Amino acid sequence: MRERTRRWVLATGAVAVVGIVTAAVVTLTAEGGTSTPAKDAPSAADTARQFLLAFAGGDAAAAAAHTDDPAAARRVLADAHSALRPERLTARLTTAPTGDTPGTATLTWTFGPDTAWTYDTRLELAEGERGWRVHWSPALVHPSLGAGQRLALRTGGGGPAVVDRAGTPLLTWQGTRAVPAGGVSAPVLLPAMARVAGERAATSWSVDLVDTAGTVVETLRGPPPEDGAPLTATIGLPVQRAAQSAVDGAGRPALLVALQPSTGDLLAVAQSPEVGADPRALSGLYPPGSTFKIATATAVLARGAATADTVLPCPSTTTVGTRTIPNDDRFDLGPVPLHRAFAASCNTTFGRLASELPADALAGAADQLGLNADFAIPGIDTEAGTVRPTGDPVQRLEDGIGQGDVVASPFGLALMAATVAAGEAVTPRLWRELDTTVNEGYSAPPQRVLRPLRGMMREVVTGGTATELRNLGQVSGKTGTAQYDTGVHAHGWFAGFRGDLAFAVLVPNANTSDPAVAVTARFLRDLPR
Repeated sequence: MRERTRRWVLATGAVAVVGIVTAAVVTLTAEGGTSTPAKDAPSAADTARQFLLAFAGGDAAAAAAHTDDPAAARRVLADAHSALRPERLTARLTTAPTGDTPGTATLTWTFGPDTAWTYDTRLELAEGERGWRVHWSPALVHPSLGAGQRLALRTGGGGPAVVDRAGTPLLTWQGTRAVPAGGVSAPVLLPAMARVAGERAATSWSVDLVDTAGTVVETLRGPPPEDGAPLTATIGLPVQRAAQSAVDGAGRPALLVALQPSTGDLLAVAQSPEVGADPRALSGLYPPGSTFKIATATAVLARGAATADTVLPCPSTTTVGTRTIPNDDRFDLGPVPLHRAFAASCNTTFGRLASELPADALAGAADQLGLNADFAIPGIDTEAGTVRPTGDPVQRLEDGIGQGDVVASPFGLALMAATVAAGEAVTPRLWRELDTTVNEGYSAPPQRVLRPLRGMMREVVTGGTATELRNLGQVSGKTGTAQYDTGVHAHGWFAGFRGDLAFAVLVPNANTSDPAVAVTARFLRDLPR
């Protein structure tokens, strides 16, 4: 029997691009000549094409079947895909066959955004009794890969990608992707955290060549990560769980933001499923209604227009110019101290006071409470609110009760409450390792204003519009019902603090503040003692 002549050739240029769970797509390119296929058997080009197609698609068995050592090839090819877990593998034959001369193939493993590994490897084909076969060698996967070795992808985390303030994992690494850890419910923040962790990992990942004991023999793509520690978020998982449970239990759209006044740490950001994925708790702007009376009271106290004990009228309606505003249900308290008008949420008292303030007084008070501040927090976009000066007394009447042109977000009102509690400007932050940039800062009101203001906010809970909260500790705050759509509908609010915890709750289209107070009650009851 005549011995068959063995020939080594590289197949025609081909590209195989595939995602892990998608079908492979092959695009052929011709660079130079091509081999001529036999009539009765697949050509060298066909064999190489099928090998690359299966290899790029993660089908180790099919790829190995096109080699001259299927058993060995299957093990190594399967291990490579399992170890690297790429989002996509692209295989491109870059040299046309030239008879007995081997050519090259370019492999690109893509692990995530801006995270790809590209290199060239040699691809040879042998013609034997079974036709063309890819000559098997571990070097097909990478030129440095030898027998008994494997590839290993190492990311910046290696385990947890992001942990909460107590070290509990919020996200874990899956390749170079950060995915939610089990039992974590923070749909507003987790995508943002994953982006930040992924951006960090994009500069701190490596592919290593390791031996059977897992010892690194060589770093093929690096340098290796210098810091394997996860990012630490300011979120407290128990607080986040209580917040998410509270809004989920509302049975309607509800949003909640919680801050730690002493540090500015964001402790929880929660939205019920009815709100959708848009992070409106952080940047959605709404009329704040009577919660803005915190700012109006600040302006009144700061300007000396009244003290907390000044007796003022609280009629059922009041008129400024052509605009008449009522109290809810048109209640009439008669002459009462300012602190009582605040606790009962007397629109007529505060609307009249606002109309008589200077043009910049309300905007100045809002500035001092952080509502016009602007921050750049890595991973998230925030909008606190907007309050502008106005020379129109009718506009000030509207603004003074949180209607008119005044808008704020749940984040902004939580910041306002945190400022009152802390007695100083608060810089919100989400990360221990990453700083918040203050684009537009602010200075808190003086203590001579804050002391009586805190007492007025406490009275809202002890004997005002939020008595449902009076058995839940030293809670202070302000309710709000904010009309919109020509007064047909109204949002419900509560913003306040308890100890070193400040928060704001919004229930859109609730027509009363009662649902917001109820969500706040659920949140506070569920917090760990």
